[in-house]
Amino acid sequence: MIFGLTVYSMQLEETKRGNISEAAADAVRAMIVDGRLAAGDRVNEVHLAAQLGVSRTPLREALSGLVAEGALVARPRLGYFVRPLSLEEFEQIYDIRPLLDPEALRLSGIPPAKRLARLEKLNADLRNAKGVRAIEIDDAWHMALIAECPNKVLIDLIQSFIVRTRRYELALMREQASVATAIEDHDRILAALKAGDLDGACAALKRNMQSGRETIVVWLKARAAQKGT
Repeated sequence: MIFGLTVYSMQLEETKRGNISEAAADAVRAMIVDGRLAAGDRVNEVHLAAQLGVSRTPLREALSGLVAEGALVARPRLGYFVRPLSLEEFEQIYDIRPLLDPEALRLSGIPPAKRLARLEKLNADLRNAKGVRAIEIDDAWHMALIAECPNKVLIDLIQSFIVRTRRYELALMREQASVATAIEDHDRILAALKAGDLDGACAALKRNMQSGRETIVVWLKARAAQKGT
């Protein structure tokens, strides 16, 4: 019994640490987007841990995760450095999901009533969300939409691109107008699905995946021009 309690305590501690790590990653990502951590900056782990009020272990887990998504670069014996947000990178990765997601939806087919209800609930939750929380709900909505896709490699690809575009999405979803656009897009996709129009839903999903592109491009260009002055 004592062994069982010990295992449970360890699992609980890991869950808590994971939540702290995710929150730390969100905070660092936001610092990169708003410029508090500039491109090329070395991350001072001691100062950052104190600033965020976390211990070094979950912070390092957060930083490792940010390396995996391309926000940071890890250099042996030197530490972590901020990768720049660039128009070139954005244009290379952002145009891929409009190709992947509609195909995943086509393979998934019309969702059952229970899943449609789940999608409606998530879209309602999105109305009151901002920033990181809006991104989390939007990602959950899209993954729920294609949950029945039998091609797990395709799902894995989509999840990897969700991670890689997250810091760009944060710049987009800080704007309430962008959140409102996402909600309207989702409503159109749901309307098509309820009508049994899978092709129409796939077309609407592709438009949804493309709708934020120009906003982010404008933001990146303005950001680059501001740094150049």
